[in-house]
Amino acid sequence: MSIYEEKVIDKIRQRAKVGLKKYGVTMEREDLTNIEWLTHLQEELLDGAVYIERLKVLLGVLDEKQA
Repeated sequence: MSIYEEKVIDKIRQRAKVGLKKYGVTMEREDLTNIEWLTHLQEELLDGAVYIERLKVLLGVLDEKQA
């Protein structure tokens, strides 16, 4: 593997530790329905879209349709 994959693996391990400490469960938990898992994913992706928009504004990147 490359150093980039190793960095991603390290980040996954760190997030797993934080999640276990914060929520007391791992991703192997069985208490969520498929819909609840999908809702969690959707919320994470929406957060990511907000982060992208913020950075685009800070970097001065304008959407041509909005200009």
